[in-house]
Amino acid sequence: MTRPAKRITSADVAEAAGVSRTTVSYVLNNRPGQTIPEETRKRVLAAAERLRYRPHASARALAAGRSDIVLLSIPDLPIGPSISRFVEELTVALAEHGLTLVTHLEAERGRPLPDVCATVGASAVLGFEGFDEATVEALHGLGVRVVLPPTDAHLSAMPPLGRMQAEHLIGRGHRRIGYLLPSPARFRRMGEERLQGVAEACADAGIAPPLALGAADLEIAPLARVVRRWQDAEVTGVCAFNDEHAIALLAAMRQLELTAPDDLAIVGADDIPMARFAAPPLSTVYFDLREAGAQRAEAVAAGLTGRRMVLGGPGASLRLVQRLSS
Repeated sequence: MTRPAKRITSADVAEAAGVSRTTVSYVLNNRPGQTIPEETRKRVLAAAERLRYRPHASARALAAGRSDIVLLSIPDLPIGPSISRFVEELTVALAEHGLTLVTHLEAERGRPLPDVCATVGASAVLGFEGFDEATVEALHGLGVRVVLPPTDAHLSAMPPLGRMQAEHLIGRGHRRIGYLLPSPARFRRMGEERLQGVAEACADAGIAPPLALGAADLEIAPLARVVRRWQDAEVTGVCAFNDEHAIALLAAMRQLELTAPDDLAIVGADDIPMARFAAPPLSTVYFDLREAGAQRAEAVAAGLTGRRMVLGGPGASLRLVQRLSS
């Protein structure tokens, strides 16, 4: 059996460069206040590159007083295009601050978040919504410096998303709004939060509350029955839970020989890649994921360096795309 190669250490770099380990530490960690000659600095960097030296995470954490690990807790939801893209954008944004992202998918029988955090040695933990006080206390007890969003923060972007959907339809002249509820049960809470925003927009506009209906499955027949109920109630515009639901709804309308937006205007959510290829192309509300990732990375970096953390409002990264369906 071949023995694994010996890990390259700072001592190896120091020997190759002909300097002390202290000099290597100063150069590789870019320590301020040190007067290392440029020629020596270049020699150390060249030796580190030649030996393919990578700092040991625990040693680097000890020197810095913290790790560079940021743990993102992802709700127990299907990892669709939006969540995947957000993880990508957040990873890039954190890397610009010298931080590394690790993700943890919440699951009913999975490991508790504090246990995962202890395993990876995270210095910051991010969530899609505020953690309960017990979890925050446990995380801080493990040495986590930054936990976002705060427990008492009302940072869910779901109501603002629903509000933006409804305001778009109301602005187009629709006075009776419908809402297509999510069919999988685990989406119910998110769907109700988005519906809350739709209802708030209707109330502000002085029109009737939205008629929220759902189908057991995203199938043509049950969705067609939902469309008929909206027609009977004189609904002219519908906010769908997300783009998949909206596209399925458009298919049911075609079965009934109805068209959007003439018979029923439709607006979805998330702007998935297929939204622009729907028939007709789907109007939708989406998150500017690059902005959201950059904003959260900046807040984490600020918190880790003792600066004031600033998070934008829950709707700051929302954008509306108007297409032919509305």
